[in-house]
Amino acid sequence: MPSVGTQRPVNLMFALGLGLVSIMSLAALFAPLLAPYAPDALHLDNILEAPSSRFWLGTDRLGRDVFSRLLYGGRVSLWVGFVAVGISIAIGTTLGLASGYFRRWTDEVIMRIVDIMLCFPSFFLILSVIAFLEPNLTNIMVVIGLTSWMGVTRLVRAETLSLRERDFVAAARLAGCPTRRILLRHILPNTLAPVLITATLGVAGAILVESSLSFLGLGVQPPTASWGNMLMEGKAVIETAPWLSVYPGLAILVTVLGYNLLGESLRDLLDPQLK
Repeated sequence: MPSVGTQRPVNLMFALGLGLVSIMSLAALFAPLLAPYAPDALHLDNILEAPSSRFWLGTDRLGRDVFSRLLYGGRVSLWVGFVAVGISIAIGTTLGLASGYFRRWTDEVIMRIVDIMLCFPSFFLILSVIAFLEPNLTNIMVVIGLTSWMGVTRLVRAETLSLRERDFVAAARLAGCPTRRILLRHILPNTLAPVLITATLGVAGAILVESSLSFLGLGVQPPTASWGNMLMEGKAVIETAPWLSVYPGLAILVTVLGYNLLGESLRDLLDPQLK
């Protein structure tokens, strides 16, 4: 049983992470209700206006309200994170189950593919693929998902190798359960805890990748707002209008920090070796 001194920081970290994630997610979800202006509405008489009572976070070089664009940009960044992680979890879990349960040549083939994929730095692999595709939201989500499943595969494989030797799986085999039923009803549910932790941390990573791509001009294209392209647009006037870079940067920082804190605390709470 964990000591009180260990449990309190974990609970505090979980509460803080969940609070940050909830705030940013709710702000993005209710952006149409919270945003005072449309994200692309032009106020040509208020170009590069500093934060004020009318424009809470100021305006950009086209007179667009930064606060409104920040809320709508959060929708894009979080959507990319969720969809990309969903794709990587689906692929990684399927391959990990097959590799760990069937072993032999199935395991060899899948693990060699994983090793080859891991030889390439993931961000540069994403850059290389995006360079040959049209830089739009759908392509970004799919590419991030298709290049980030390897860690999930190795994790699920390790769990499956252990679970397939357990008594309840052996009993299911002796009872004549088909392989599909054993995988879906007996093994898969027992791998969900580590997969959930990986997914939580993966959302933060996907948001960072999308923001980096958009900052480089290879991600979400203007006029669609995303935190990354807001940073890119604010780079040219960072000395005269720092609010264009500060607020999107803080949004990325807070969101990624929230998901990292949530993932780390879930790992500590769900890891049986810590109890």
